[in-house]
Amino acid sequence: MKSSCDLSELDAFAAVARHHSFRKAADERGVSASALSHAMRALEGKLGVRLLNRTTRSVTPTESGNQLLATLVPALAEVTKALHELTFKQEIPTGTLRLNVSRPAGRLVIAPLLAPFTAAYPRINVELVADDGLSDIIDKGFDAGVRFGESLAGDMIAVPVGPPQGFVTVAAPGYLMGHGTPETPQRLLEHACIGRRFPSGKLYKWEYLAEGQPMRLAVTGPLILEDDTMMIQAAKDGAGIAYVYEEMAREYIARGQLEEVLEDWKALPSRFFIYYSSRRHVPPALQALIEFVRETQYQ
Repeated sequence: MKSSCDLSELDAFAAVARHHSFRKAADERGVSASALSHAMRALEGKLGVRLLNRTTRSVTPTESGNQLLATLVPALAEVTKALHELTFKQEIPTGTLRLNVSRPAGRLVIAPLLAPFTAAYPRINVELVADDGLSDIIDKGFDAGVRFGESLAGDMIAVPVGPPQGFVTVAAPGYLMGHGTPETPQRLLEHACIGRRFPSGKLYKWEYLAEGQPMRLAVTGPLILEDDTMMIQAAKDGAGIAYVYEEMAREYIARGQLEEVLEDWKALPSRFFIYYSSRRHVPPALQALIEFVRETQYQ
């Protein structure tokens, strides 16, 4: 059984046949003519057939060589085209970018990026799935996710996106007029609080700072919801006190539809992060988003 030959040997043979010269083909490939001649004899030995007629003036393909070239030349052209296309895609990112994003992250930091990002990279299609659970992005086929930093696994690479996000404790003026204003977080236990439940089923404990130390409070009330928009609406309607993203409540506070309480007890803001596996090659579309975020958020 003859030894197999590799693509570089076949490409070298095609170069010699094209130039009808070992010297010219060798110059093109950056090797010596003698090394190229030796390589061609080795190729002929592997195939068990003479491919080139050699004279002192020129080198021409034999009949067998021409038969091989008839198939080889278009095949090499297809390989070259494929490599060029691959390089082109690396230079100009293309394809679909699949993101798994919590709903607050989607509204607060990702939605403002979508229009400018797709305008800057028109060959990239963004597919965004809103998911407040801690889904396994690798198992579900996502390129990346966006969550708060404390939600991330240790083996993930995380890139901050958007400004720090804080929470506020709010209620409708009518509710506070009828039930009083809590002066400390502990007084919330005397009020109707609108709870937050994670998709895992776990109830969220509201976070505050007491004399510089973090504290977490398990509140109770008539409503337990999963969505900040619904929490804000319920608070505006007087159902109780809500603990929501400050950015989402700001306009309602400005309009007087909500009042902030416990301002002096607010916890420190946190950041959303784009996260992705450290064990995978970063797709060009994801790399483009990461670079876009880094370039734009500090302008």
